[in-house]
Amino acid sequence: MNAPSPFSVLTEGLAKLGAGLKAPDWLVDELQHRLVLFLNHVLMQEPEAQARLARQSGRVVKLQWGAFSMQLAATPAGLCERAPVAEADLLLTVVDRSPLDVLKDTLRGERPGVRIEGDVQFAAEVSWLVDNVRWDAEEDLARLIGDAPAHTLAEGGRAVAQALRQLASRLPGMGQA
Repeated sequence: MNAPSPFSVLTEGLAKLGAGLKAPDWLVDELQHRLVLFLNHVLMQEPEAQARLARQSGRVVKLQWGAFSMQLAATPAGLCERAPVAEADLLLTVVDRSPLDVLKDTLRGERPGVRIEGDVQFAAEVSWLVDNVRWDAEEDLARLIGDAPAHTLAEGGRAVAQALRQLASRLPGMGQA
């Protein structure tokens, strides 16, 4: 007999709650602005990523997930900026509608499902960026508190992340199929 997971009720409830909530426009605008600043901070630490993005200068990618959407344009400096509403060269749509499904994929170390439409070369460059550019949080933390404490905190963070992955793999419906 196949009993439903106790988490299915929670998942359905959160999905219904999330469908009815909408953040104020000023908050969405500010969060998107902060996201662009963070992305550029990470890109500035990777010269190869900047060079690849600079070759795509002026190209626009639209990121879509449910009601959330954001358009980013590549700049001549190899960074990104928010693009005005215009025709996008590349559309990336996250297929999973539920935030919990996206969280499950992330905890397993997988990317969420994405539908890709548009320019193939631009999509290949964006894919390379996603695969190869990582935020070095330990380095940024070391600038604030020093190398040894930053290393200790980073090791603790990695241990917590590993424990969460192990826990997630044991929860019903979250293990590898």
